[in-house]
Amino acid sequence: MLPGQHLSANAAGTPALLDHLILGCNDLDHGIAFVEAHTGVRAAFGGVHPGAGTRNALLSLGRRRYLEILAPDPAQPDTEKSLKALSGPRLLTWAAHLTDLDALARRLREAGIAFEGPTSGSRKRPNGLVLQWRTLMLKDDAAGLLPFFIEWSAASVHPSADSPRGCTLARLDASTSDPDALARQGSLLGLDLAVVSGDKPQLRATLIGPKGRLDIAS
Repeated sequence: MLPGQHLSANAAGTPALLDHLILGCNDLDHGIAFVEAHTGVRAAFGGVHPGAGTRNALLSLGRRRYLEILAPDPAQPDTEKSLKALSGPRLLTWAAHLTDLDALARRLREAGIAFEGPTSGSRKRPNGLVLQWRTLMLKDDAAGLLPFFIEWSAASVHPSADSPRGCTLARLDASTSDPDALARQGSLLGLDLAVVSGDKPQLRATLIGPKGRLDIAS
C-alpha cells in the first residue's frame, strides 16, 4: 500500500482514487451522441492533444471524477490509428489520482515494479485556459485492468468541476481469469478495484444518468 493511502470498501462499487474513465471511439461526435442517447447528458468539447492526434469531450461523474470521450483529431496529420480502427465506443482504461507522483515512483522503485514517468502533459481548453498534469504509467498494467496515475497541477481546475453534470458512476470492476493475482496487484498499489472472475481481461463500468443506464466495457 502506498504511503498515506488506505484501502476502503467503497459502497458505490467504485475505486476511491478513481479520477476518470476513458471511452474511446473513432469519431468524437458519434461518441458524444452515444453517451447522450443512453444517459441524457451531453458531454462538452474539451480540447485537443497536440502531437497525440486526439481530441476529447468530457462530462462530470461527480466530485473529482469524470468521463473522457477520446477520439482521433482530424485536424492533426497523424491521427491515433488504434482509435480510428474501433468499430464502436469502448472503455480503454482508467486513471487514479494522487497528489504526489514522485512518492509513488519511489515506492514502485523500491518494490521493483517497472513504470514510466512521471511525464508532464497539458491541454488547452476552448476558453483558452491550459490544464496541466503529470502521469505515471505501469509497464505491466495487467492487460489494461490497472490504471495509470495522474497528478493535477494545483493551478488547474479539475475537469469534473465545470463539465456537464447529471451522471454518476455506479460501478467499475475488472474481470480476469486470475482474480486473486489482480487483487494482490491492486492491493500493492493501494487500489480498491472490484475484481471478479471471467474468461478474459475486461474493464466494465456502469454510468447512471437522468435518461437511463449506460454499460461500457473494454
